[in-house]
Amino acid sequence: MPLLSVEKLTKSFGGLTAVSYVTMHIEKGELVGLIGPNGAGKTTLFNLLTGVYAPTSGSIKLDLEGQVRELGGLKPYNVTKAGLARTFQNIRLFKDLTVLDNVRIAMHQNIQYRLPSAFVHFNKFHNEEDRLVEEAERLLDIFHLAHKKKELAKNLPYGEQRHLEIARALATKPAILLLDEPAAGMNPHETAALTEIIQWIRKEFDLTILLIEHDMSLVMKICERIYVLDYGMMIASGKPAEIRANKKVVEAYLGEDVSNA
Repeated sequence: MPLLSVEKLTKSFGGLTAVSYVTMHIEKGELVGLIGPNGAGKTTLFNLLTGVYAPTSGSIKLDLEGQVRELGGLKPYNVTKAGLARTFQNIRLFKDLTVLDNVRIAMHQNIQYRLPSAFVHFNKFHNEEDRLVEEAERLLDIFHLAHKKKELAKNLPYGEQRHLEIARALATKPAILLLDEPAAGMNPHETAALTEIIQWIRKEFDLTILLIEHDMSLVMKICERIYVLDYGMMIASGKPAEIRANKKVVEAYLGEDVSNA
């Protein structure tokens, strides 16, 4: 069974069907792209996978070492605990907290002490908090943010806020990382650096990654397989070369020539 199995997933809002009978399978260790024109349903699909929306019908199954769990209808924090973490198209940080605290907060779902220890500050509490700080600083160092750990998140440049959001997602120790347009708003230099980071964290953290992105050069460069949504329906899937040559995909992009991406 694949790591993530999505079967006939549908989401309707009143009379509008935003996602219609979407089926997709992602194997452990893959880096998969999800593309489509604006309004195709990509972010709605991410919201279904991560518990922001409950499906109207269909299933979302996560298989971790033979333990299969249905994620459809779970609250976002339970989806995160199950092993899915995400970033957002519009950055969602705790902007009035420090860079370090943004990452530490994400780590607290995996703490090893109980509430009484937190109240009376037993040694276990202090040891665990020290461990969390150490792990958070290691993540910040990966994204070259360790020297800014005491700054407020809102004071970081845009590109660094993007990096912090990815670091925070990694802090939950996910099996699958969902990245929603991570290169949005970045210049070519920042996008190139981000591409290297995504490839590196995939190997370093043994991650499976599902990526929404409009930058076709990035998608075609790093994704092994690509799914294409249009009007909430899956119209194509395959390797980058197959997607470049797919007439339905070209038509969905209003004639944009993805073959040159």
